[in-house]
Amino acid sequence: MTERSLTEAAPRPSAAIPGLDLVAELRSTLDRVGELARIVELNLREAVEHGGTGTADERVQELESRLSTAESDVKELASRLVDSEHQGGRLMNLYVATYQLHATLDPAEVQATIAEIAINLLGAEQFILLLRKDDAPDYEIALLEGMYDGAEPPYDGESYTGGDAMVDSTLRDGVLRLGPTPDSQALAAVPLRVQNEIVGALVLLKLLDHKPILRAEDRDLLDLLSAHAASAMFAARLFATKDRKLRTLESLVKLARGE
Repeated sequence: MTERSLTEAAPRPSAAIPGLDLVAELRSTLDRVGELARIVELNLREAVEHGGTGTADERVQELESRLSTAESDVKELASRLVDSEHQGGRLMNLYVATYQLHATLDPAEVQATIAEIAINLLGAEQFILLLRKDDAPDYEIALLEGMYDGAEPPYDGESYTGGDAMVDSTLRDGVLRLGPTPDSQALAAVPLRVQNEIVGALVLLKLLDHKPILRAEDRDLLDLLSAHAASAMFAARLFATKDRKLRTLESLVKLARGE
């Protein structure tokens, strides 16, 4: 699924996204200031063409000052407009990610959504999803993305038992960490929490070529994944378990009835 399909799959938010109203206001203001600049420039040309001294010179200076002020306002508003549009896009990404994580109760689809967010919104090329096993101290390697030549230790088995110092620390204390560090090549270790319980981690190992580093705004997405990915996965797994038990019970009832 592409970034576009992720966005299209989520319904439009019922309320205006904070920042988008400011974008519209800035666009309108920018248009008005641009028109003012054109009027001032036209008046300036007319004053120069008609010549004259004294009052005409003062008029020229006044118009030049107004034009300079208008141009400065245009640049400032253009900068604010770019920042506001960027903020609006970031908030939309957060909305889409949150909606997608909780849009299904199928564990496989939740895992696929986590992968889509990592690829399309974070720009990750190689990453690993670790989920704690119910009956063992180690972690299941639920997703292994981008390692087409084979995974390297400590991720080369079906389970993760430790070995990356930064990841081990995150799994132990639930703190989001960014790397790489002298004892870890991971770019980020994102804890997956259900309330205060650590149930896994998303480990980013490599970004796509067009995105050399994790930017400041990516921290919001990482925090969102930490808070919502685990709860979405927990709910999906709980539903799958209950659904499986219900189907088993229905089968036993039918068998007892001789159906």
